[in-house]
Amino acid sequence: MEEKLISSENCEKLLLKLHSYPFKQEFNVSKNTVYFYKEEEKVIQVRLPIFWNSPSDMKQNQMEETNYVLLMIRSGIASIGYFENGENIDHRVFRAYMVRKKQGKSQIKHLKTKGKSRAGSRIRLAETLEFFDEINERLQEYFKEYRVDKVGLSCTTTLIPYLFDAKVTTPFEKNDARVFKIPKHIANPTYESLLETNSFLKKATIQYNENYEEIFYNLNHDTENISSNDEDEDW
Repeated sequence: MEEKLISSENCEKLLLKLHSYPFKQEFNVSKNTVYFYKEEEKVIQVRLPIFWNSPSDMKQNQMEETNYVLLMIRSGIASIGYFENGENIDHRVFRAYMVRKKQGKSQIKHLKTKGKSRAGSRIRLAETLEFFDEINERLQEYFKEYRVDKVGLSCTTTLIPYLFDAKVTTPFEKNDARVFKIPKHIANPTYESLLETNSFLKKATIQYNENYEEIFYNLNHDTENISSNDEDEDW
């Protein structure tokens, strides 16, 4: 299927247009995505903007009504930010000595094959544990100080247990309804990547059968092609 990015305004126009077609509609709340089918064929799927809560009731889709946290983690670097009205209110970037310099492999992956006997390995492991404790401390601060409606998370599957099993706990469970996977691969979660991801999430993603491109062809000229390159499996 083809994939494009459109503004929230054009997302509203597109959904109003799609509702006029005799398509079967399904809304996946956890993915914030609405699917349209013609008989058994998937015609279009629309990932809604992060501040949207309904594909049909626009009163539920006010940016000022949704506060959210974005958390992006890779080996040795993570960024976290709290957002109100779609703008970043607070952020922090975390760094840790987690990667073996010669091999370029994280200490966590190394532990699965070689163990942790050497001093360098023990240092990297200690920094890894502290890294996740610091992330969770900042999460705890956000949840105590603000109302958090959604949490966007990008993290490789190998790091997920370290996040949720850290000594400092997350202020939410892994299956919390507010938590969603950021639908975008982020190789280097710097502050700039945090802002870029926020801009991406405030827009909508369309995946569509190319035979139905004419449905949204005449929308404003703000559509962008998307190409994904997921080198690591994300949670």
